[in-house]
Amino acid sequence: MKKGLVLLSVLATAVALSACGNNNSGSNAGETNTAATDTNTAATDTNTGAANNELSGTIKVLLHRTDLINDGTMDKYAAKFKEKYPNANVEFEGLTNYASDITVRLTTGEAGDVNMISTGIPVSELPKYYAPLPDDMFNNVYFKDYMAVGGKRYGIVTGVNTQGIVYNKKAFAAAGIDKAPATLDELYADAQKLKDKGIVPLYMNYGAQWPMGSWGENTYTYISGNAKWTDTLIKEDAPFKVDGPWGEILNIGRKFVENGWVEKDLSTNNWEMSKGEVASGKAAMLFLGNWVIPQLVGAGAASEDIGFVPFPYDNTGKYNAPLGGDYYIGVSKDSKNIPLATAWVNFFVKESGYDTDSGFMPIDQTVEPKVTQMAEFKGTNPTFIPSEATDPKFLEIANKAEISLGTGAVDQELIVAKDLQKAFNDLNAKWAKAKKELGY
Repeated sequence: MKKGLVLLSVLATAVALSACGNNNSGSNAGETNTAATDTNTAATDTNTGAANNELSGTIKVLLHRTDLINDGTMDKYAAKFKEKYPNANVEFEGLTNYASDITVRLTTGEAGDVNMISTGIPVSELPKYYAPLPDDMFNNVYFKDYMAVGGKRYGIVTGVNTQGIVYNKKAFAAAGIDKAPATLDELYADAQKLKDKGIVPLYMNYGAQWPMGSWGENTYTYISGNAKWTDTLIKEDAPFKVDGPWGEILNIGRKFVENGWVEKDLSTNNWEMSKGEVASGKAAMLFLGNWVIPQLVGAGAASEDIGFVPFPYDNTGKYNAPLGGDYYIGVSKDSKNIPLATAWVNFFVKESGYDTDSGFMPIDQTVEPKVTQMAEFKGTNPTFIPSEATDPKFLEIANKAEISLGTGAVDQELIVAKDLQKAFNDLNAKWAKAKKELGY
């Protein structure tokens, strides 16, 4: 099951940093937004401090987390909400193909009272489908203006992710490794030790496709150290270079494939199985976001056996790491109970416990993460590169050139290409042609 911090060429970052198996994105794909001002006027007829007894009725929430609906977690959140708002009821509907289904639901007016905002909806069009949220909901919140148009905010992030090496400490110990790799050479040496011990060093999940974004489009921006790196490529006719950030991370992944440091069966989608393999120690590492940690625990790993560190993409020992938002949530403009829907959104992102349960960092910048592995990650002192909205021309050119970003497909092709330089030359040729046709 695929789910989309967010990585950014904004769309790319979203896929890698979002909680897999549960959503498709973390941010809208490079759409231009107008920063909301801190003096934004009251956005709705209610605010987050509305009297508890005044809110009543039933609202429906549409979301991608079918797993949390099926296992009763969402009902637990609703019960906790009802303790705060005794006259309120919350119903849930999970959509398996969320990104496409919610887009259709929005256009037909069947998007419930609250839903997760799809990357298929341009930020500029949010006022067509969503009610603005009140200012006091956004105090100290990450990416507060990411879903803003005309000085009003239409969505709030549900969790914050970063990306790195998630590893099984017992698997490392079995291979004689006593600490997480801090340099690229250490990563390579550890991978060989694990392979020699009969442990899959890193489960790449090539066959699932979407995880392949870690080896390129979800990573090249923060390796460059510039959240708007893709903006710098727009004026270039040959932006993709083997010795650039994209080529750098791809070559690391290619070395893992060439040396057999990944799963033997690259063609099959073994995503669900891979979590059990890493949880049991049959495989040692994943290159994904912090959101996967509770999924490994759910697959049988003891939390204390799972570690998390930045990806060591060179030998400096000093690394950048991304900060991006998972799905954003908003109130449907067609809701008949906007005050109650707004109260649910505020509760869900700040009080329900969804962030910790999903392995996210809290959306409040002043609150420390409860996911214990984040202490290890932060202890390495990475430089966080927060996600930013990027120039939509980048994705416009890429789409015109039929360079499929946001799915992992292009990285999947590049990582096994016989000649990476030739593959980049082909991409650059398509890019230059599309750029010329668009007049850029």
